[in-house]
Amino acid sequence: MKGVFMKFFIISILSFIFTSVAFCEEIVIDMLNKRDDGERMVYSQDVAKVAVGDVIKWVPKDGGHNVEFVAGPDGFEIPPKSYLNKEVTMQFDIPGVYLYICSPHSIMGMIGIVIVGDDISNKDAIASYDVGGKGSRKLKKLLDDI
Repeated sequence: MKGVFMKFFIISILSFIFTSVAFCEEIVIDMLNKRDDGERMVYSQDVAKVAVGDVIKWVPKDGGHNVEFVAGPDGFEIPPKSYLNKEVTMQFDIPGVYLYICSPHSIMGMIGIVIVGDDISNKDAIASYDVGGKGSRKLKKLLDDI
């Protein structure tokens, strides 16, 4: 009887793990010198909306770009900035608004926002972050549109 219970337990755990992974979505955001709409020094998406558990992969399509998270919801530990010209992947497990920048180009407006789980409760905290230059104006516009 004990062996049957253990097999059932292990199968249940494995089923949960594999179904949880299967429902996570991966979104790809490109790091670009110029987007199709004419904007320069940009990510392919200014605002990404994802579900809790989803993954975003940033891919350098042009050189000289990175991803640096500068703000997020309570409980979010800001990871080290990525290296220039390197792909980076991150899973989002805490609902809220996240702000990331391209370190060399943020004042030129190369910033992005991730909204996890439709939770915008920390929007005002994100709005208080000073990106500088065009990045600050773009951040205000993006947050106003949320």
